[in-house]
Amino acid sequence: MTPVKLALIYGGRSGEHDVSRKSARSILDHLDPRAYHVTELLIARDGQWHVDGRPVPLAGALRVIQSHDVAFPALHGPYGEDGRLQAMLEWLGTPYVGNGVFASAAGMDKVVTKKLLAADGLRVATGVTLAPGDDDRPDGLELPVFVKPARAGSSLGVSRVDEWGSLPSAVREAREFDPKVLVEQAVAGREIDVAVLQHPDGRIEAGPPLEITVSGGFFDYAAKYDGGAVFQIPARIDDATTRLLQDRAIRAFHALGCRGLLRVDFFVPDSDEPVINEVNTFPGMTAASQYPQMWQQAGLSFTALLDVLIAAAAT
Repeated sequence: MTPVKLALIYGGRSGEHDVSRKSARSILDHLDPRAYHVTELLIARDGQWHVDGRPVPLAGALRVIQSHDVAFPALHGPYGEDGRLQAMLEWLGTPYVGNGVFASAAGMDKVVTKKLLAADGLRVATGVTLAPGDDDRPDGLELPVFVKPARAGSSLGVSRVDEWGSLPSAVREAREFDPKVLVEQAVAGREIDVAVLQHPDGRIEAGPPLEITVSGGFFDYAAKYDGGAVFQIPARIDDATTRLLQDRAIRAFHALGCRGLLRVDFFVPDSDEPVINEVNTFPGMTAASQYPQMWQQAGLSFTALLDVLIAAAAT
């Protein structure tokens, strides 16, 4: 069988450059070398493109991508996960792994995500958006609150605020990543994630829930990437709650117009409708990341998961 010509795109100009490189390395390590001929396209922090280690102008990189069967955008955050790269791939006419332009752009903006999910009847946390230059204390929220950049991932710039006097510094920190800031009411409940996967035949499946436990804090950048969190897969919840979370995750997939994959992060109270905290249209893809681990628990190896994602893109 002729190997699939795969253009793996990674790096990027966002604060998640290093995370993207780790995802790409893990993808390369788990792809079946007999099934794929891979060309690596690295986007440096300054926007310079490199093809298999050689710097090339953008036009040259685009020609390389267009000559491949499928592109695999393994980028996280702005300039890669937010619809800009996806729009370019649409323009080139190259099939690509993951979400399209709209879902990528909407899923990157936490404020837009919440509006779309709420419009579909899904429960989200109460929040107030601070536009650039708006530094007033938000009305209608009680402490504690979380302050987040509206368009950033990996919990970059996210702070928990337990007294209003700390709000200005938290907003300034968030604005280092995005001038648009979301101040969100803290939600009590267990933190549980669900992975959604679209198969090549169009079937959409939700995997086993994963519970996150963090000692002495919240699931911030350090906890995500420096080993400060413990994952329990499957989460120790009853079958009815599992089915409820999987249903809500698939509803979120449809509400955002997703394709390929999605990770939905919930807060699950003791007795009430779960609250969708955030979504991730291209979750981390290292062997230690939640998304591959959930599917591993479901019996789908990392190699098989990549096969599904690539085959669905090419269909």
